[in-house]
Amino acid sequence: MDKTFNPQNIEQKIYQNWEDSGQFKPSGEGEPYCIMIPPPNVTGSLHMGHAFQQTIMDALTRYKRMSGNNTLWQVGTDHAGIATQMVVERKLAAENGPTRKELGRDKFIEKIWDWKAESGNTITNQMRRLGTSVDWDRERFTMDEGLSSAVNEVFVRLHAEDLIYRGKRLVNWDPKLQTAISDLEVENKDKKGFMWHFRYPLADGVKTADGKDYLIVATTRPETVLGDTGVAVNPEDPRYKELIGKFIDLPLVNRRIPIVGDEHADMEKGTGCVKITPAHDFNDYEVGKRHKLPMINILTFTGEIRQQAEVFDTNGEASDVESSNLPKAFQGLERFAARKAVVAKFEEIDLLDEIKDHDLTVPYGDRGGVVIEPMLTDQWYVRAAPLAKVATEAVTNGDIQFVPKQYENMYFSWMNDIQDWCISRQLWWGHRIPAWYDESGKVYVGRDEAQVREDNNLSADVKLRQDEDVLDTWFSSALWTFSTLGWPENTEDLKTFHPTDVLVTGFDIIFFWVARMIMMTMHFIKDENGKPQVPFKTVYVTGLIRDDEGNKMSKSKGNVIDPLDMIDGISLDELLEKRTGNMMQPKMAEKIKKQTTKQFPDGIESHGTDALRFTLAALASTGRDINWDMKRLEGYRNFCNKLWNASNFVLMNTQEFDCGFNSANEMTLSLADKWIMGQYQQTIKAYREAMDTYRFDIAAKILYEFTWDQFCGWYIELTKPIILKGNTEQQRGTRHTLITVLESLLKLMHPIMPFITETIWQSVAPLANCQSATIMNQAYPEYDESKVDATAMADLEWVKGFVLAIRTIRGEMDIAPSKPLSVLLRNASNEDLRRLDENRIFLESMAKLEAATPLNDDEQAPACATSLLGSLEIMIPMAGLIDKDAELARINKALDKLEKDCARTQGKLSNEKFVSNAPPAVIDKEKAKLADFSMQIDKLKEQQETISNL
Repeated sequence: MDKTFNPQNIEQKIYQNWEDSGQFKPSGEGEPYCIMIPPPNVTGSLHMGHAFQQTIMDALTRYKRMSGNNTLWQVGTDHAGIATQMVVERKLAAENGPTRKELGRDKFIEKIWDWKAESGNTITNQMRRLGTSVDWDRERFTMDEGLSSAVNEVFVRLHAEDLIYRGKRLVNWDPKLQTAISDLEVENKDKKGFMWHFRYPLADGVKTADGKDYLIVATTRPETVLGDTGVAVNPEDPRYKELIGKFIDLPLVNRRIPIVGDEHADMEKGTGCVKITPAHDFNDYEVGKRHKLPMINILTFTGEIRQQAEVFDTNGEASDVESSNLPKAFQGLERFAARKAVVAKFEEIDLLDEIKDHDLTVPYGDRGGVVIEPMLTDQWYVRAAPLAKVATEAVTNGDIQFVPKQYENMYFSWMNDIQDWCISRQLWWGHRIPAWYDESGKVYVGRDEAQVREDNNLSADVKLRQDEDVLDTWFSSALWTFSTLGWPENTEDLKTFHPTDVLVTGFDIIFFWVARMIMMTMHFIKDENGKPQVPFKTVYVTGLIRDDEGNKMSKSKGNVIDPLDMIDGISLDELLEKRTGNMMQPKMAEKIKKQTTKQFPDGIESHGTDALRFTLAALASTGRDINWDMKRLEGYRNFCNKLWNASNFVLMNTQEFDCGFNSANEMTLSLADKWIMGQYQQTIKAYREAMDTYRFDIAAKILYEFTWDQFCGWYIELTKPIILKGNTEQQRGTRHTLITVLESLLKLMHPIMPFITETIWQSVAPLANCQSATIMNQAYPEYDESKVDATAMADLEWVKGFVLAIRTIRGEMDIAPSKPLSVLLRNASNEDLRRLDENRIFLESMAKLEAATPLNDDEQAPACATSLLGSLEIMIPMAGLIDKDAELARINKALDKLEKDCARTQGKLSNEKFVSNAPPAVIDKEKAKLADFSMQIDKLKEQQETISNL
């Protein structure tokens, strides 16, 4: 191998070899194991969330593949309706091409398919860089022919079962994109705004309990006054309960609207009177349904006041119960201009009571970037409650397990209060709804127009037009586990790999994707006994990766770190351009440049894929939020270097030597050999338990501690005296153990660190008589209790303790590591003396032990530095070893500096302004520094006392 580890030289070549040789395909043997990748958007690029989840999925897949399972990691991408349509529209505009509407639907969709062929593989190519061992030959796309057929089939069947219907209801509406969007596509932003208080005159001469002829209502959206159809008060409110059933003369539109009693009105909040606009507010919509209030839509789909309002009854049917007239002064006004005009008019007619500053949470479309309007529209819906019942039971009875378990509560909270699911979108890119209308507006649902005509005996002269809308992308994604395996055909893949084993996902889409997959799968997939089949047996829910101060990573904050930049490295100039290149606000761009320059003054160094993957695994705790830590990434890059250097040491001392694999020559295992074999077996057991329980953080910790501390830190050092001074049989035994443990350790590490382990294994495997082409198809290490020699492990731990005791004294007394030492022993048992005698070769080498003399109980010892190993006192006479005065001067100088550092840090933490303004992560760092300073001060004072007494 090369002398130094350079991941750039190996990673892409290794991955290409794996893919070309078909290593990612199911073996066809063993118990099936299947993971479905959450399909990333075809417009997307790899981000930290992808890297985090895909590292976990790949580790599980490689682990199960090596454990002998018939393993499939199914890959694919989502067509991402809104995002893809926007990307292609922007591309056409940049090329000065025709607009979407100028092209027409069919030509525009052709342009999208052209874009996908040219640019739609960005994220899948990036996934290869991460080492994902998915079966690329089975790659699916939610708009491919097979999945489109499955989507149509599901829609038609659900409609036939009356589980899909068309209705007029309130949805999140994006006035810029002019489509309904899901709650997940709404970004709530905190804004400073106003609360307007209006006087609504009471009708028919009615007065309040305190003699007023009006009620005061408060609103943050004055323009919606034009659509009010009621005022709600709490039925228990003594101020207003006598008014329930009375009426208001609604200003501006002269509409007579009722006062209703409803618990939605909070007696303790505001004036206790709430205006009800069922067509423009989700809460009001529910109040309106409870009291059968009409719904009056005052806005166009682009967000202007209509020329004539649309009036509907509670069921969404057109109604003439209220006038559709709207004041001419407001007709055609954009919604926020209308807001100002309405306020001005209320002030003009002396019905504006007051205006208060108010903190608002305003919904924005995450794609369109404009304020979302609740809009009354005709949409297609799935009747969710019947589907949710079975899906809820699957988690209740344990057929599906959530890990961590507390996420079941989030699942149940959604499912127990589930609403019907709006599945239509007013887009061109997506699965077009398989519904057709005749000229009278009658709707026909079928797999295609030919089937519709045949099933309904419609002649060719009956004109039909297909519904213009497409299905929500979550609809096709909900079929992911079974549609990707060939459903509606009963394929061998479906029979083999379904239900799948584990879904790895984020908590934010437990309802939007996980729950809907469970509902759809259990409705359509049944086992041979007719029992609904779950889509997966386990849902492993990851936390959200945040920056090192706990903030959510976002482009607007300039704190996003690209996983590929951490793998390959990036210069500061390139990083600044990446973070601020398209930013329209110069002040924000300048702020981000300063933050970035402070955080990464030299850019980001290359760390390689394995270090990144190991870091992500090590951070995979059970917490909801996970703070990224560049220092840990650097530490795990050093870990890769440590493994590489240790492997080079092993190869240098085993290649072209007899390692006991090819001959009948005898070999002798040293105490160190027996110890490392026992330690390694315990590592296998603990590591597999961590992997089997999805504790990837614990698994990474186990690997790190064994490799760094036991194998590299102790065992390799313990082999040196054997290799240099041992006899032939001892050397053969140690070389055999070095190769055996390293070769198996590489297999143990492979699921998390695939590239470095494959590279090293290719050099190590031939020495262990292994002729396989890749580490990927090797059998995974299994715990073997017979290889755990308890006596040898206890003896070696005693040796380690003895060495550490002497090294500690050397460090505290500043005695050179190379200086041979003679020690005195008090309270030495026969077991201590046996271990001392049998392991002198290790102690002489590791502790530079020159002599060890046991003392009688009554024998006086000179001035010594002492350390305890159980009841054994290890004493080093200090006479002649140190310059007492010089050592005390050194300690005093170090103490002085530490005490100043301690006082400075204590001052920061005592500063109320600092504590109130600094992020929690910064405060925690300062507290940790203070604790460390205090610990160092205590330690130096102990040394000071010891040396003073010499």
